[in-house]
Amino acid sequence: NVQLVESGGGSVEAGGSLILACTATGYTGHKYSMGWFRQGPGRERAGVAAIDSDGNEVYADSVRGRFTISQDNAKNTVFLQMNKVKPEDAATYICGADLGAYRAPAVVVKTAVMDWWGKGTLVTISS
Repeated sequence: NVQLVESGGGSVEAGGSLILACTATGYTGHKYSMGWFRQGPGRERAGVAAIDSDGNEVYADSVRGRFTISQDNAKNTVFLQMNKVKPEDAATYICGADLGAYRAPAVVVKTAVMDWWGKGTLVTISS
């Protein structure tokens, strides 16, 4: 049974840094893409960053240059390094994985559609 478990959320001051991690368990097949998404209160889930198995990365305009997605394929883990965080970055960050078919990272970020989802980790920003 596939599970995505996020960790690393918490409170950070505006301008600070935070790193999130998501580990996929219960799956040994090919992962086409993994991504990070966020959802604030009363808002729809939105793509933040995605990476495919070849290491191609795509970012939402709002985080490009501040956030970095990376992966450790041996550990089935994807990371999101968040730098220079802003109050508007506060949200529940959710990890997603494409396991059934390939979707380009750009499509993943734009559509926020994935096969599997984690439960999310909350990030709050203090100013």
